[in-house]
Amino acid sequence: MGSVNEEKLRFCIDRGGTFTDVYAEIPGQSEGRVMKLLSVDPSNYDDAPVEGIRRILEEFTGENISRRTKIPTNKIEWIRMGTTVATNALLERKGERIALCVTRGFRDLLQIGTQARPNIFDLTVSKPSNLYEEVIEVDERIELVLDHEELSQDSSASLVKGVSGEFVRVVKPFNEEALKPLLKDLLQKGISCLAVVLIHSYTYPQHEISVEKLAVSLGFRHVSLSSALTPMVRAVPRGLTASVDAYLTPVIKEYLLGFISKFDEGLEKVNVLFMQSDGGLAPESRFSGHKAVLSGPAGGVVGYSQTLFGLETDKPLIGFDMGGTSTDVSRYAGSYEQVLETQIAGAIIQAPQLDINTVAAGGGSKLKFQLGAFRVGPESVGAHPGPVCYRKGGELAVTDANLILGFVIPDHFPSIFGPLEDQPLDIKATTEEFEKLAERINFYRKSQDSSTKDMMVEEIAQGFVNVANETMCRPIRQLTEMKGHETKNHALACFGGAGPQHACAIARSLGMKEVLIHRFCGILSAYGMGLADVVEEAQEPYSAVYGPESVLEASRRECILLKQVNQKLQEQGFKEENITTETYLNLRYEGTDTAIMVKRPRNEHGSGADYATEFVKLFQQEYGFKLQNRNILICDVRVRGVGVTNILKPRALEPASGAPKVEGHYNVYFGNKWHDTPLFKLEDLGYGHVMPGPAIIMNGNSTVIVEPNCKAIITKYGNIKIDIGSTLSTMKLTEKVADVVQLSIFNHRFMGIAEQMGRTLQRTSISTNIKERLDFSCALFGPDGGLVANAPHVPVHLGAMSSTIRWQLNYWGDNLNEGDVLVTNHPCAGGSHLPDITVITPVFDSGKLVFFVASRGHHAEIGGITPGSMPPFSKSIWEEGAAIKAYKLVENGIFQEEGITKLLRFPSDESAHNIPGTRRLQDNLSDLHAQVAANQRGISLIKELIEQYGLETVQAYMTYVQVNAEEAVKEMLKSVAARVHSKSPKFGGGDSVTIEEEDYMDDGSVIHLKLTIDPEKGEAVFDFSGTSPEVYGNWNAPEAVTAAAVIYCLRCLVNVDIPLNQGCLAPVKIHIPTGSFLSPSDKAAVVGGNVLTSQRITDVVLTAFQACACSQGCMNNLTFGDKTFGYYETIAGGSGAGPTWNGTSGVQCHMTNTRMTDPEIFEQRYPVLLHKFGLRENSGGAGLHKGGDGLDREIEFRRPVVVSILSERRVHAPRGLKGGNDGARGFNYLFTKDKRRVNLGGKNTVEVQAGEILQILTPGGGGWGSI
Repeated sequence: MGSVNEEKLRFCIDRGGTFTDVYAEIPGQSEGRVMKLLSVDPSNYDDAPVEGIRRILEEFTGENISRRTKIPTNKIEWIRMGTTVATNALLERKGERIALCVTRGFRDLLQIGTQARPNIFDLTVSKPSNLYEEVIEVDERIELVLDHEELSQDSSASLVKGVSGEFVRVVKPFNEEALKPLLKDLLQKGISCLAVVLIHSYTYPQHEISVEKLAVSLGFRHVSLSSALTPMVRAVPRGLTASVDAYLTPVIKEYLLGFISKFDEGLEKVNVLFMQSDGGLAPESRFSGHKAVLSGPAGGVVGYSQTLFGLETDKPLIGFDMGGTSTDVSRYAGSYEQVLETQIAGAIIQAPQLDINTVAAGGGSKLKFQLGAFRVGPESVGAHPGPVCYRKGGELAVTDANLILGFVIPDHFPSIFGPLEDQPLDIKATTEEFEKLAERINFYRKSQDSSTKDMMVEEIAQGFVNVANETMCRPIRQLTEMKGHETKNHALACFGGAGPQHACAIARSLGMKEVLIHRFCGILSAYGMGLADVVEEAQEPYSAVYGPESVLEASRRECILLKQVNQKLQEQGFKEENITTETYLNLRYEGTDTAIMVKRPRNEHGSGADYATEFVKLFQQEYGFKLQNRNILICDVRVRGVGVTNILKPRALEPASGAPKVEGHYNVYFGNKWHDTPLFKLEDLGYGHVMPGPAIIMNGNSTVIVEPNCKAIITKYGNIKIDIGSTLSTMKLTEKVADVVQLSIFNHRFMGIAEQMGRTLQRTSISTNIKERLDFSCALFGPDGGLVANAPHVPVHLGAMSSTIRWQLNYWGDNLNEGDVLVTNHPCAGGSHLPDITVITPVFDSGKLVFFVASRGHHAEIGGITPGSMPPFSKSIWEEGAAIKAYKLVENGIFQEEGITKLLRFPSDESAHNIPGTRRLQDNLSDLHAQVAANQRGISLIKELIEQYGLETVQAYMTYVQVNAEEAVKEMLKSVAARVHSKSPKFGGGDSVTIEEEDYMDDGSVIHLKLTIDPEKGEAVFDFSGTSPEVYGNWNAPEAVTAAAVIYCLRCLVNVDIPLNQGCLAPVKIHIPTGSFLSPSDKAAVVGGNVLTSQRITDVVLTAFQACACSQGCMNNLTFGDKTFGYYETIAGGSGAGPTWNGTSGVQCHMTNTRMTDPEIFEQRYPVLLHKFGLRENSGGAGLHKGGDGLDREIEFRRPVVVSILSERRVHAPRGLKGGNDGARGFNYLFTKDKRRVNLGGKNTVEVQAGEILQILTPGGGGWGSI
């Protein structure tokens, strides 16, 4: 491997979705040959990579090679290829027909997944379709043995030590005879590929292996075993990975066999390797579906990292690969950043892969003017019809805007358009479309301010490009800040067809000073294939507490795995001196879910250092803190063998002599005026040439735009380095109304700040609720407490924090100072329920209060009468834990630990109550510190914004974004009123529309809504008069919960990506009668209001709007534990059907979107056995469109615990609409040791014994329309 044969050609190929790029090293030529072909062009050739090789061989040999003959291989040394065949098959759902084979009781496990819905405001709850067509269940069951006492008591032969070191019991042996007819039935249906995931197969794979043997013996073509592909705990991602592999591997194998068959001798004497998602190469025999989905993008990461880092800059790099429909963002700082789990096209894949984030923004992103703001994407115009300028009747896209601005030069763009594919880009048609759009935009602007000047076409185009750039900056900030790195300390490595046009603007916006563009930026993914190494990986689970004994055992396992990968590489022709290896342990702190794959560190002597020390260092770097006195647990052992190939080497250029040659001059629009701009061709430029901006550099088909105040330099290796000049000065407010471009940009910036606060909170928190279940929200507010932006984390928090801020503002008055941070959770102070603690930081500028930031997180323990602080039977607020109306958590910059500890540990003022305080004080304090840190992050980001734009502008746009959201809601209310008018002739033209709706809680309490809409003004009154009084129970809901439910419903109905802010509620008045259970006294118990009543309010509001039938209307809150542990989960159900859609089964609905613990983790960490977790068939209401089904969850407890259930819809069913049937009511049953089935009702606490089973049947969604 790695030897150089001077007489043979080497090919690097990236077969993309639209284009196939070929880079070939030609013997005797210093420059490689570059070729670009359409990936699909059936009228000219069958396969683009084969065609590229054929054409270049013809050029090199001078011989004609017919497309009908096999390509000779005597002149080919090697071929390396990345391909999107797998990605496209996954995106388009064109993979192999497969079936899923699972443990009995879990047939719906992969469909339920984490139970979270992808988009919380999508009432249709669209989820990606399953990859499998059929499911068969296997009679088998493995049970983990949890403690030594159980081990010593059980000496039965059914006890086995698993691969991970955990002991397991074979409760139900594999039943081959029962499975055989099911497999035969699949074959008769034409399904011959199988994905297998059995519970706990990560540590006991024997049953999966038995399934494979049987399936292969019966004639199955391909079987993917989850235990072989990713032997890691977590059944859901492991099963989804097996599904992806079974779905894609046959497609890939078929493509590769077709590719290989086009060459003589089947390429036997040619070294052919394929790029995997982890940045390593693999031979055809080892190239499989689950490792192929990032094949092309991985080549780009290898390309920029191996040619720019260290050679052109010492700064860490952000990779920016902008294509037609999407942009890939990655990071490199000396080693490949990998993740073990990612989601692509709705499928979770658990395998080592490069950390590449894809954003739906590219050259083909659609441009729209909507609700007074510029919007770019996420929809794309695609390659067909494409942008307007492609001459196929397309729509305006980013490419069109770049054409208007002169960023794309038709003279230097291939003339491949029109009916005969011989015409240039159509600038006339693009200009005409922009002129039409300009009329609309200017009409709107005049309606807001008659004195405003019209925007020119080029100003509009630049506005759209600015918005597109901000859309792409957001994920870059997230990628870096999430891992604790400063974005501005990086250099931007830019490639892809469209990237270099945007590089300067994006770098400037991110505060970066340096942009690097590789000379092969248009084909860098292909070039990267020649820089990659061959990689072999091996991994196995190992479950142990980190310590001297376990480290020795881990080392023993590493040695065995190292031998395996070395052998595989040697079989591929690598000598020992060309093989390097890396070893890893996957480690996590006990009690957390955040594992880090830690590479074995080396000390100064070159020998292995301590993994634990490295883990603590990495954990602190990424999460900002370390956990004291906490065990570190080993989860997995992994080794990575690298066969070093050293194929392509960068070639240094001779220094240039003379000035750079100008090819021509073009008019380009920068900074609100046209500039006469010189154009250079990269091939005419040499090492040391400097081109001050503005300038255009043509690099093949890629246009590099050098903005004014920037400077391009050609480096020693022929790449382009751009030094970014000073950032633009602050923006002055020149008009009385919002600038339509800046409005979109500020929307992005404000939302980006709230999102980054959320990421900081997630990073620095300790509790499972915040870190893994994501039960938190972050937001920023104007100086009056008006909500400016709320990152959409948990819907029940939406808009609810504004009343919290205003209550504190009123309470503290002038007694707020710089360095103060407030804490509150009391319902009468704008809180939701006590576990949701809000931390608020007022922010000052020159002594003046200018805005607030706040974060609200669900603390798993806050005291109260039951562990977990979610008591089913609380009757007063003091029974639910610590209730804080107003307290300075930080005063003058000092964290008041003693004061907050007292409030949390002694929650009740009245000694007679004697209610327990928090049972997890250290976790509370850690999470409060994390909330303070999240707020601090928000402050520093807004201060950056003020520095860039000025305080006056930032505050003005805090108001403008609210006005913009208000207009969006008004338009929606007008359209609803018009719809009701059209169906009810009794209403006159200007009459207000009144709709009344009500629904019942299970105790009979009524929620009554009278909704009045003014069709002229687009305003509405939500009047809850007639709602029942405060209840002697805990499903009272503070007013903030009703406001959150209303704002959630309005955002769902608007169906446009407007920011969540106070403006959504501006055209709305909410009247709640004081003393009702939606506005209870400050003594009322409220823990259930947040999690139960919020769902009923949502159902009532959406039914009033006739938007959809009722969803499950409950969160099914389950807590259990004893003095040593506590556990909390919310269980999904069925969503309601709508006018054009069926409800979705087994999904979190409306006001929550928290995740479910994986079955294997559930059984590994808690004394439980999960007998069943699946859909409750036919529980969704029938109708023209059927409601979604609820879930059936059956848990056996392995030791005595206290179980609490807090649920609704056990008496009143979720209602159907327009003649659709109701969804099924829920039930909670306990199967006792003496074989009784006991109905626990909707709310109960019970002490269960070992061996007793809890069955929770969650409600289905209502149906829509009569059949």
